[in-house]
Parts: sequence; C-alpha cells; structure tokens
Amino acid sequence: MPWNGDCCGAGSHLEQLVAYHMAQCIGTMKLTMSCVNEKRSSERILQSKRRLCKTTRRSTGAHCSHPPYSSRETLPQRNMIAPMSPRPWIVQKYGGTSVGKLLGTMTDSIIPTYLQDYNLAVVCSARSTTKKDAGTTNLLLKALDCAVSDETSMTACDRVIDALKQEHLSAAAFLEYSGMNDGAQYILTTLRCNIVEEVENLRKFLCATWTIGEVSDRTQDRVLGVGERLSCLIVAAALSIKDLPAEMVNLENIVQAAETRSIREQRAAYQQNPVTFLQQLRHAVRTQVLACCADGKIPIITGFFGSMPNSLLHTVGRGYSDLCAALCAISLDAGELQIWKEVDGIFTADPTKVSTARVLPTVTSEEAAELTYYGSEVIHPLTMTLLREECVSLRLKNVRNPTAVGTVIYPTRSPNSSPTRSPASTQLEANMTVLMAANGYDGDKKAKRVPTAITAKDSITLVNITSNGKLPPQAFLGQIPDILARHQLALNLTSSSHQSLSLALSSTGSADLSDAVAEALPDLEEFGTTTVMRKMSIISVIGHRMKNMVGIAAEIFSALASARINIYLISQGASEINISFVVRAQDTLLAMEVVHTKVMRIPGQAEREMSFIRGPWLY
Repeated sequence: MPWNGDCCGAGSHLEQLVAYHMAQCIGTMKLTMSCVNEKRSSERILQSKRRLCKTTRRSTGAHCSHPPYSSRETLPQRNMIAPMSPRPWIVQKYGGTSVGKLLGTMTDSIIPTYLQDYNLAVVCSARSTTKKDAGTTNLLLKALDCAVSDETSMTACDRVIDALKQEHLSAAAFLEYSGMNDGAQYILTTLRCNIVEEVENLRKFLCATWTIGEVSDRTQDRVLGVGERLSCLIVAAALSIKDLPAEMVNLENIVQAAETRSIREQRAAYQQNPVTFLQQLRHAVRTQVLACCADGKIPIITGFFGSMPNSLLHTVGRGYSDLCAALCAISLDAGELQIWKEVDGIFTADPTKVSTARVLPTVTSEEAAELTYYGSEVIHPLTMTLLREECVSLRLKNVRNPTAVGTVIYPTRSPNSSPTRSPASTQLEANMTVLMAANGYDGDKKAKRVPTAITAKDSITLVNITSNGKLPPQAFLGQIPDILARHQLALNLTSSSHQSLSLALSSTGSADLSDAVAEALPDLEEFGTTTVMRKMSIISVIGHRMKNMVGIAAEIFSALASARINIYLISQGASEINISFVVRAQDTLLAMEVVHTKVMRIPGQAEREMSFIRGPWLY
C-alpha cells in the first residue's frame, strides 16, 4: 500500500513536502503493463474455469476437476488453522539467510510438519541470500544513505533499488515449476505484481526524501519495513502454491494502532520500562493475527513491527525480528517460540574456537542473556526478558537439520511472571520442567551443578586509571559513562580499588577502537595517570546460580594458572551466574580450552596434563 506523507516525519512541514513530492515531483508510478496484462490474463482463465465448473455441475451433477478460484480466492484450504482450536500455538521465526537460501526446506518440510499438531504463526526477517552484510536490510540502508547524500541525482539510489527488485523477482521466479495449475500461476503472478508495487513505492518515497534531503526516524522505519514485507510475500506465496493457504500479516503500524499517547509520552514510557511498553501491544497483535487465521490461512508476520518512539532500529537494534517473534508468542499465549537458524543450537563454547564444544539441550533465560552480551550471537536480551516475564520457552533449531532437538531456553520464573496460562501452554511448561531436570537443573531455582558455557568477546582494550589524589575512583566513576559515550566506547567490565580503576572497553560505533580510546584518554587523564593494554579479550564462564557453587572461582583460576595464563581483570556480575576475566588475545583459545576441559569437565582432544602447558618458546 502506498505511503502517505504523514508517515514521513515528525514535523508538519516535512510531511507536506514529502506528500507533495510523492504526488507531484515524480508523478504516480503504475505497475508495468506486462505485469498487469499477466494478472488480467490469469483472472480471465480463472473466471472461465469457474463458469465451466458451474455449467458442468448444472448439466451432470458431477464435481468439477478444476477448483473454482476467483481473483480473491486461494488454493484449497488444506491444514486450515482454526483460531478457536484447543491445539497450542507455536510461533516460528526464520532469519534472513534461512528465507533467502532454505525456503524450500521451510515450506516443504518444516512448516507442514508442525501444522499437523499445532496452530502456527511464522515470523520472517528480510531476505539475505549471501552474507548478512549484503542482505536486504543493508541494501535498504544503503539506498537511504544515497537518498540523503550530496549527489545531484537519484542514479546511485536507483541502482540499489533496481538490485533489490531484481533480487526478489528472481526469488519469485524460483517458485515456478512445470505443470503448475492455474491457481498457482495466479498466485505467482500476484506475487510478482506485489513485489514491483512495493519496490516502486519505495522508489517514490526515496525520491521525495532525496528532494528534501532530510531523514526522520519514521522515514527510516518506513524504508526498513519494506524488507520484511517483501520476504513475507514470498514465503506466503511459496506456501499457498503448495496448497497451504498463507497470508502476510503486516505489523508495521501496530504501535500506532495500540498507542494513544504522544510520541514524547511513548518515548518516556519505553525508557522507563520497555517490557511493559511492549506488553501493551499484545492485544493489537493478537487481533491482527487472528483476523488472518479466521480465513483459514497461515499468518506470515513481518519481523518489522512498527515505528517505535526513536525508530525501531535505534531503539531495539538489528535483533528486532526476534523481539517481534517474542511479542507474537506472548500475544497468542504460545506454548513455545522457535527461532530457526543455521546452527544446531547453543554450544558449550564457540565450535570454531573449541573443537570439542557440544550442543546444550537446555539453558536458562539468564544464561542465554549473558551469553549474548559477552560474545555469543544467541538472542536479543530484551527478547529473553519479555519471554521470561510471560513464562514462554524458546527453542533454537537448525533449518539445515530440522529433526535435531536444538536448545531449549527455559524461562525461569520472574517475580512479574504472568500467573495464568492456557492448559496447552501449561502442559508444555510441565514438559520443559522435566527436560530441565534431566539436564542437571534442580529445583525451582534451576541450579546447574557445573558451569553451562564459556564464551569470549574479542577486540577489547583495557585502560587502568591510577587516581591523582584529587578524587578517589569511587568519586569519578559516575563521570566515566558520559566520557565513554561521547567517544563511542562501551564499558564491558570494571574493577576498582581505593587508588585505581580498570576499564575493559570496546567500540560501539564504526570508529576504530584504538582511535576512539586515544581520543578519550585526555578526558580520562584528568582523574589520574593512565595505562593502556590493547589486543585483549574478555572470557566469561556462565552458569545459573554459579555464585552459590562453592570453590568454582578457585577451580577456574587454578586451571588457568596451571596453563600459565595471566589474568588482568576479574569480575563477577550481580546476576550471580557469570564470572568474567580479561586475558591477552593471544591466550584466548588456550584459556577457553582449559576451562572447557578442566572446569566444565568436557573431554578435550588431548587429555594429558602437559598438553595445556605452554613453554617459553611460545612467548
């Protein structure tokens, strides 16, 4: 659906300009005539089939072998979704590379299998066929950058948009097969027309943006939402062609539908409590999804879920489709959220760094959040918080290996958890409790007997500040975050004494870490003398309630000492499930191997004690 000018920005002047240029600067752009003619031809064929069927039934009473499709009808509704069915809901989220490269597996095997026993909602990210950097979302951001650049024409932007259109039309062509019936041909024709329409509307919108030379938060949100819509259109068509009626559910305006407050009030509410803000969207999400199911169709939901107060990308980050899937799961009271990736689940360590790493059958939500923060790409932290509040379990599964069990992230109950659950969801939760107990988590606190996983965060710089006597570290510690934020630096770990303060820093922006630290040093040196150690890594040993494991810290550091690995900073988080320490980058792999084998008790490649000792010839 074409955009209106009131979606483009916060200021009325900008809105009027965008609306004007959309209508006047470039005129009304229509679908290509070939696309329109193809669609009309398909409609005529379908109408002829329908008339033939009616005539046959009147004269002979026989059933027609051709289904009487109309221009608004889909294929026969096999595996219909009944919204009031007692079957539990499962929400599945597929990443961009899965949609781009493994669509056949999704629509031929995975989704049909789950439809046999569950009500299913599918959330899709924007497509990516090669590397994530060359995916649809990055192309859209590139097109937006071109539209606000200093170039004198839209040529560069048009090239990006043309590439985007060709990529998705090629994906649509891939769905075609020999012997397609008229209904399937009509679905494919409609898909092509919808792709062209979406992309050409995008072109008009960016042309207006280029003319104005200004981008608001809502402008960026509107542009990014195109990627998820194109992806969902393709997935819905792929299922419908296979006699599984599906329809895109566009959540792009869900925040506006649920909110009556001003943008400023929304922004304040989100900053105060993002989980509560998102929970207030659940009724609007449920209403829109069930409206699709009322027609017996599988809801294919856009992973982009609306214009947030400060833009979705800035507010949530690139993991917004995970958060959208979680929002759908709590809105539908789903028994489980499944996130499908191209790996078997969460491992005890990065398999590229520790060759003996194993897939974890279960972890808790707190463990998953810590793993995400300290280096493992598991799940968006806000996603885990939202699921934990609502007691919805999350399962990570592999599209390339769909029969594998994957990893279940168990939502340990929080004080704010919802006390009411549907019978189907309660049964799934009971099954999860049995599964967790079978994997070493005991009692309500789900305390595991040994650490669960180890992860590493590279590209760390360690800055030590020794107080000049004017202020103790505790006094100037409050000023540190502002200094770091100005220079696009993130504080990952800190440790302080009466005279000194240690900071483990990483870069938050596109700037080089060394350059950012160098620029921040003059501000930090106002508090005392500084020393800088570059090329460091943070290693985190994570396990639920690990603070209560007597002697675990001694076991970790004794193992590292036996391998002659020096430690430069130690920190245990208030979450009680994480012990982190800083080592030189050159020691990272050895440190992970040592802890993985000796502390987590997972056998390594070599079991001999001397295999971990590094001689002086390696320095």
